[in-house]
Amino acid sequence: MSTPNRATLLNKTHKVLKRSYKYNPVRGEQPLLESLLFACCLENARHDVAQETFAKLRSTFFDWNEIRVSTVKELAEVMHALPDPCDAAARLKGILQSVFESDYSFDLEHLKKQNIGQAVKRLQKLQGASAFGVAYATQSALGGHSIPIDKGALGALYVLGVISEADPREAVVPGMERAIPKSKGQEFGALLHELGSDFFSNPFSPTLRELLLSIAPDAKERFPKRTAKKPLVAPAPTPATDKAAIVDKKKEKEAAAAKKQVAKSPDKRSARVPKAAAHPKKKPAGAKKTALKALAKRKPR
Repeated sequence: MSTPNRATLLNKTHKVLKRSYKYNPVRGEQPLLESLLFACCLENARHDVAQETFAKLRSTFFDWNEIRVSTVKELAEVMHALPDPCDAAARLKGILQSVFESDYSFDLEHLKKQNIGQAVKRLQKLQGASAFGVAYATQSALGGHSIPIDKGALGALYVLGVISEADPREAVVPGMERAIPKSKGQEFGALLHELGSDFFSNPFSPTLRELLLSIAPDAKERFPKRTAKKPLVAPAPTPATDKAAIVDKKKEKEAAAAKKQVAKSPDKRSARVPKAAAHPKKKPAGAKKTALKALAKRKPR
């Protein structure tokens, strides 16, 4: 998409979102570390949900160090109201661990004295710091012009046609900071974030689709498609568990085994043979010749 068309579409989006969402401006300069940690809760979540979660996190644990030494599972249980509490807890714990290992404290205010570019590079090197978190901290604590973009906002901007599939999808929208002036950056970023959180939680909402179509009539072509559900496979029939049926089958098996045994071994009484008949005594081979000689020697009467 060309820059003039993108700028026109972004300004139209800003006007429509002002009528649909409420903007609560951030008062005063925010602490840098707290802004970075709050962004962990805010990413892909509604602003009011993120505020409640962040307040609950601070009241549940004694200090940042106790949060740092806690497990991701323990933190996620406190942050359960977020869309992805485990991911948010891992980011938050990683930032605290990285800051403590580098500075042995939980304070990043000294980065405000440096050039914004140097401070941003330092934040980007922190473990757990996402592109959304760095942009939010840059905007709210460093006074820079950087509009935070998370997955929900990227999805909504793609449907609106602000970005295409060919554009980089790493939380960067080409030309956005030029199209939206710094004086309106915080307001536009907050309103776009609320749109993105709605899109992230339910991209198939009829109200949300109507809002997107009011900004870009051709957005219907880019709406996400529902995936067809796989048909349920019928469970295999279970064998009969009736006790009577089991007993009958057992008896049938025993009867069949008995028949096979009878067929293999016939009745012993019918097969019994007298020993004499079975094993006749054999006369010696020379017995017959001896008898004939005796008869020959016998004198006639």
